[in-house]
Amino acid sequence: MYCEKCGADNSESAKFCRKCGADTETELETRVAVRENAGDGETEIFSISPTLMFVKAGYVLAAIGALFFVALLSVFLWSIVPVWLAIVLSFTLFLVPAFYHFKQKLVRYRLTDSTLEIDSGFISRTTQNVPIRRIQDVTVTTSVLQRLLGFGDLVVDNASEEGGKIVLKNINTPKEYADKLLAQMRENER
Repeated sequence: MYCEKCGADNSESAKFCRKCGADTETELETRVAVRENAGDGETEIFSISPTLMFVKAGYVLAAIGALFFVALLSVFLWSIVPVWLAIVLSFTLFLVPAFYHFKQKLVRYRLTDSTLEIDSGFISRTTQNVPIRRIQDVTVTTSVLQRLLGFGDLVVDNASEEGGKIVLKNINTPKEYADKLLAQMRENER
C-alpha cells in the first residue's frame, strides 16, 4: 500500500505511513471530488467589484447624522415630535448609502483564463466579454486621493473594431489585478 501524501511503500497492516506519519486508513469512498472547471470550462482567475470604502464611510456618517438628528429633535422639539418618530425619520438617512451600496454591488469584473467580463445592471443586465488575446494594453490610473486610499482604475485597451477602452473603476489594489491580467495574457501567448 502506497501513502497518498508522500508515495512511500507501506505494509498492508500499517495504520500510519512509515515516512511521513500520515493516516493510511482513510476511507476513499467518503471523499468528495471537486471539479476545478465547473460549468463553462473556464478557470476563474479573479472576480471583483468596485470598492465599498466610500459606502462604508457613508454608513458611518448616516449613523452619526441619525444620532445627531434624534438628539436635536429630542432636546428642542420633544413636545412636538415624539422620540419614536424622530428615530424612524433618522433611519431615512441610511437610504443614501444603501442606494450607493446597491449600485456598487451591481457591477462585477471577472477574469477567466480566456476572457475579461464586465457584468453590470439589475433588471437589464449587460455583460461585456473581451477575449484576452485581443487585449493590447493594461494601465493602472490613480488620482491623489485614490492613491492615498489604496484603490484606483484599471484601463484595458482592446483590439476591437471600435478600438475600445474598458475601465474597471474604483477597484482595491489595482496593480495586483493588473499583474494577474498581464500574467494571464502571457500564459495565453504560449
